[in-house]
Amino acid sequence: MNWSKQISSKNVIVVYAIIFLGVLAGCDGNSDKPVIEKPAVSVFRVQSEEVGRHLEFVARTEPNQSVELRARVEGELVARSFAEGGTVERGQQLFQIDPEQFEASLAEAEADLKSQRVGAANALRNLERGKELSKTGFISNSDLDQLVTTSSQADASVRAAEANLEKAELNLQYTKITAPFTGKIGKVKFNVGNFVTPQSESLASLISVDPMYVNFQLEEARYLDILQMPDDVQNEIDLTLRLPNNQIYGLQGKVNFADTSVDESTGTVAIRAEFPNPNNSLVPGLFVTLVIETQDKAMLALVPQVAVQENQQGKFVLVVGDDKKVVARVVQLGRRMNAMWVVESGLETGEHVIIEGLQKVRPGVAVEPVRKTIDSITGTISDLSDSLTQQ
Repeated sequence: MNWSKQISSKNVIVVYAIIFLGVLAGCDGNSDKPVIEKPAVSVFRVQSEEVGRHLEFVARTEPNQSVELRARVEGELVARSFAEGGTVERGQQLFQIDPEQFEASLAEAEADLKSQRVGAANALRNLERGKELSKTGFISNSDLDQLVTTSSQADASVRAAEANLEKAELNLQYTKITAPFTGKIGKVKFNVGNFVTPQSESLASLISVDPMYVNFQLEEARYLDILQMPDDVQNEIDLTLRLPNNQIYGLQGKVNFADTSVDESTGTVAIRAEFPNPNNSLVPGLFVTLVIETQDKAMLALVPQVAVQENQQGKFVLVVGDDKKVVARVVQLGRRMNAMWVVESGLETGEHVIIEGLQKVRPGVAVEPVRKTIDSITGTISDLSDSLTQQ
């Protein structure tokens, strides 16, 4: 009985030994290890561009000419000959006020003037006859004086009739409301059939937007700096506009007016620039960013806005090095150019920054970079092969 128990114990020890050896075999260094895949990220190769010294100002667009079209005589609107929001030419008739009463007034004024001229001619003939008779003593001096007075009054009546005729002609002309300059006309406030007077609000507004004016304020210190620049330097300044949708307006502008004094309340000088607007793509009332840039430019790196992050240390980007490892790089940024930032320090041309997959990585992690391109205007990311195909 004791002998059988010893045999069983030995069998148990052998089984444990076999299991232990099996575990050791499973832990052998030659067994397969789990493979950790590198996260794929999209990267952009930093490029450089010529960039000059610049200043940015909040500005607002306004038409170079504007007028409120008003009735100068009263009457019923009987016609309108333009489309709201359309372009009208200088001298083009826009509205017609019922001319009937003014035509009648003109005819009456013409008849009155004719009558007054006949009366004046008769009074003058009587005066000339009276002068001849007075020489022979057939009329008294008092009668001659009366003839002189009558002739003078007749002449005055002619001049009054001429003035009334001129007024009647003007009033008839005022029934036709025409465009004082070529421009775009706004919404109509009165319909055909409405009665209008000179006291009514404007019928519509007319503006000229080519060129478009852009108004901004310049601090007095900067204004003095510009005034003290040599003329050749002042002439070598580029003016561009960044629109509310962050697009750069495609045409250059120029300064055409600077106020003659500094505003005491703000310490600024009112400046006005003008920009060509042949396609009417600029509209009045836009808040825009006016960018003044010198023409003495330097090559600076550009980085996409989407690549830039910020923490307590400031703005930074994630750079993928030659070893495919991620490094956080603090950068000093300058101006914004559409979808790009100008990099003043912290990045070099040719380095690769992460633009997609930022949330999947951290500094020190190895990644699998996939190079892509970015439209510098819109910020649209596309595959490198797509951009090459489009070129």
